[in-house]
Amino acid sequence: MEAVVVLQSRTSGFYGSDGLWAVYEHPEVHEWLLSLKGTDAATRVQAAIDLLSEHGPGLGRPVADVVRTSRHTNMKELRTGSTRILFAFGPRRQAVLLVAGDKRDKWQRWYRTAIPLTDDRFDEWLVNLSADRSER
Repeated sequence: MEAVVVLQSRTSGFYGSDGLWAVYEHPEVHEWLLSLKGTDAATRVQAAIDLLSEHGPGLGRPVADVVRTSRHTNMKELRTGSTRILFAFGPRRQAVLLVAGDKRDKWQRWYRTAIPLTDDRFDEWLVNLSADRSER
């Protein structure tokens, strides 16, 4: 299992202060997003993330959908063409982007590896969140 998951915030606002949901990203998602820089895919993905920050759990199809085979009932995916970002909402009104990729030409196969990885990363994030609370 990975070391401590360090997530980066994409927005400064938390729900309640300026109406936006905070969106955090796993380091590998951050690197993947950087690799898209300057592409049409980057524009579409950023638009989807902005909608996620604005609408939170109310964001639905066609931009977001439920991941039905996850261990977590709150696991969802952002959908932009063939790119997917699997994410969940944490207990502190935050969206956590956990796994990202392009599933072009490997539609079902991509999910077979991405969903278990997403579940593990979310489990780890929840453990770290709990540990952070207990240190206060």
